[in-house]
Amino acid sequence: MRKKIVAGNWKMNQTLSEGKNLVEGILAGLPALNESKEVVICPPFVHLSQTAAQLDEYEHIYLGAQNCSSEASGAYTGEVSAQMLQSTGTHYVIIGHSERREYFNEDDALLARKVEQALATDMKVIFCCGESLEIRDSNAQNEWVGKQLKSALFHLGDLLMQRIVIAYEPIWAIGTGRTASAAQAQEMHAYIRHVIASQYNPVLADNMTILYGGSAKPSNAAELFACPDVDGGLIGGASLKAEDFLGIINAMMAS
Repeated sequence: MRKKIVAGNWKMNQTLSEGKNLVEGILAGLPALNESKEVVICPPFVHLSQTAAQLDEYEHIYLGAQNCSSEASGAYTGEVSAQMLQSTGTHYVIIGHSERREYFNEDDALLARKVEQALATDMKVIFCCGESLEIRDSNAQNEWVGKQLKSALFHLGDLLMQRIVIAYEPIWAIGTGRTASAAQAQEMHAYIRHVIASQYNPVLADNMTILYGGSAKPSNAAELFACPDVDGGLIGGASLKAEDFLGIINAMMAS
């Protein structure tokens, strides 16, 4: 059965004390989750051990990291390996976020190696894909997203692919003044599911969780999550306020 997930990506925000208070606020209002509906909190690396301890007694709310190295270990100053993340209690890792692609020039070949490293430690991967404004305006979004999936994921076998969560980021609708409608989100999510079904099989595709990563907030989460192929959200700014994040979680619970 397909899981519904709300994942909060704090990006490069929150001191240790701020992060501790934020998690406390989320936990204070957290509804009863279950095996089909999960929450993931993805703070910066320095928070991982602290946040893991806060989440320890709670079920179906998991720790996630925002990135991992493409290497297992060695002389890579400043990098954090998948094994290090796993040792803190990290359950998920975000790979391929649009900001990593744009600001740090991470290409599909590098992302494929990061996916392999994360899966080798038994973590699950939230793999991000999505198109820019230029690609959307040229109506080439399907080909672009399909290529991202093929290049970074389609070397995986069925069993490993089952540990992938896809997050669709309409980059053209983030900070541009343009908005992606629920219908546009549903259209791309359905296409992603179709591509996976074609590469693997319809059962695997139907069971795969596909998240929306385009500025979801409490005011639009219910409409987005009502779409048949939108299984939750990868939340940025709204995950930094407990009230807002809980509003999105509650929308997932009602969907």
